[in-house]
Amino acid sequence: MTGNTYIIIVTYNGMHWLLKCLKSCAPFQVIVVDNNSNDDTINFIEENFPEIIILPQNKNLGFGAANNVGISHALNLGADFVFLLNQDAYLKPNAIKKLIEVYSKNTDFGILSPIHLNGDGKKLDDDFLKYLSANNELLYDALKTSFSKEIYEVPFVNAAAWLIPRAALEKVGGFDPIFFHYGEDVNYCQRVMYHDFKIGIVPNTYVLHDRKKSEKQKVISGTKNLVYYKRSYLQRFADINVRIEKDILKLKKHQIKLVLKNVVKLNFTKALVELKKYNLLRRLLPVITKSREKNRNEGLHYLDSKQNI
Repeated sequence: MTGNTYIIIVTYNGMHWLLKCLKSCAPFQVIVVDNNSNDDTINFIEENFPEIIILPQNKNLGFGAANNVGISHALNLGADFVFLLNQDAYLKPNAIKKLIEVYSKNTDFGILSPIHLNGDGKKLDDDFLKYLSANNELLYDALKTSFSKEIYEVPFVNAAAWLIPRAALEKVGGFDPIFFHYGEDVNYCQRVMYHDFKIGIVPNTYVLHDRKKSEKQKVISGTKNLVYYKRSYLQRFADINVRIEKDILKLKKHQIKLVLKNVVKLNFTKALVELKKYNLLRRLLPVITKSREKNRNEGLHYLDSKQNI
């Protein structure tokens, strides 16, 4: 029994993967939220998959906010479950059915994920190995391909293939829009655990994640790296499971110290970078405070649902 389940796919210039991705979704209902692609994504779906609901956007909303659009639409259609699937991922047969069967016996889980294989399905996805290492029993069982449990608890798994039950969405809400791209799934997992749900990986269910090597981010130096620091600050300090006041004060003092140290050394370029990092943190603090206050409460936050009061 799979209930009323909708697969949500956020697309952005994803023609390279779309055919294989969408074919793997059958027989489930699919909602595509297109982030203003400039390739043939929308026309391709309309011509080849007319049954799919397409929600085109007039700008790139980012991963989290676009998923919120799709999740909201699914909830308003009466969804019992949503399954978030990357445009570069392909479901193996019966994966969602198996996840829902496991959830029916483990309703304390708010996120359930299949095992992520690489694009050709011949080995585990490299990044997925990191998530396995958070549970030694799961890592050991996965390496010997003999699983002793029907679900393994982990603190995090990326959002390439998430099953989220309606019960979790009604307490946790959607993705926090302070994250545009990257970090939103970490924050969501933090919130799921805060609201007393677990995160689990279900063995013998699989998704192929055909990620491109070129998508790997590089850490760059200087002022261009402020994007990296913004995401780092948000990810660290928006975590509602921990107190942050002392850490923020300590970080501010450290940044001011680095500014003064570099000025004394006449290294004005480095001093300017540290000053910009300090000012960035100051600007983000009101946003982080508001986010933490909202996310501690239960509700359909960030979702445009008919039940969202």
